[in-house]
Amino acid sequence: MMEALVYLKDLPLAYKTWAPEAAVPATDEADGAMPADVRSWLVRLRLLEGVPFANLIADAELLPPESIRWFYIDRRWTDALVEGALSVGTVNSDDRVQLTAAYPAIREELDIEERNVRRDRSAPRLGGHVEAISGFVMRSQVVAGYPGMHVRAFSVEPDKADDATFTEDEPERMRLLRLERLAPAVLFCLFDGIPSVVHMEEPRQGIQFGVDSTTSGGTVSATLKPRNAATGEYLTGTAPVTVPFRSGDRASGVIDIQALERKLAGPATGGDGLDSAEYALQLVRYPYRQVWGTEAKAPIATVFTPTIAYQTIAQTFQTYQG
Repeated sequence: MMEALVYLKDLPLAYKTWAPEAAVPATDEADGAMPADVRSWLVRLRLLEGVPFANLIADAELLPPESIRWFYIDRRWTDALVEGALSVGTVNSDDRVQLTAAYPAIREELDIEERNVRRDRSAPRLGGHVEAISGFVMRSQVVAGYPGMHVRAFSVEPDKADDATFTEDEPERMRLLRLERLAPAVLFCLFDGIPSVVHMEEPRQGIQFGVDSTTSGGTVSATLKPRNAATGEYLTGTAPVTVPFRSGDRASGVIDIQALERKLAGPATGGDGLDSAEYALQLVRYPYRQVWGTEAKAPIATVFTPTIAYQTIAQTFQTYQG
């Protein structure tokens, strides 16, 4: 089964056009060329659900820690997988002849059904064919640390300020056919087509606080770029502040909060101390986004422009403080 995952090299690909277009079933429960339950099971099998991990990644060396592998699916292999599953029900030569005659319509219906696997059930069923299927498999601590990580694929780099406004029906956004954690630290994803740009972003469910840390020779260091306490804008021409850590074996890696406050107070307020709300806002971090591909339009700084005014956040913190 490993041959089904063909690593991206020479793209784009051309795919053969199969039988005449089949009618899209009116509902998910409607029978077509096959019973609805069988169709649902086969289309998930076609997207490699239930295929043992060892058949996807034949050797652990192909997916070392902190790595990502991009691929496209050879549809001939997934067709063979479906044909093999259907052949279980054949007993004699007449059964095999009947299955061979019916398979073009079955394959056509599965081509259409692939787009409906992750569709919102309250939305109309989708037509059209999924042709090229590409994707990635990633092994990283990020997958384990952020199980709700967002993955978005685009045919072109979006030029809107916030790609969260994109729906999967818009032309720039490519549909996800499958997004699943195969293991705590392994993420498997399939796209409807071959994207130009893929965004992987931390979840936005809550406020995040943090600093920028680096590790060198077993020693951890960190910096923090100060903001203007009144406007929330990063201070231009001001070097990042080195984050102080507490001393002592038991305090290893613990930030010295008071020392950091004194370092930030100077550039942020012109010498005055930071109150607790201003201090918290200095540590606010927007979700980190990893961009794969060529950024043709929106720079990452533009995409991360906050949609809530800094003053509103400051007032909210001060209200809870009071």
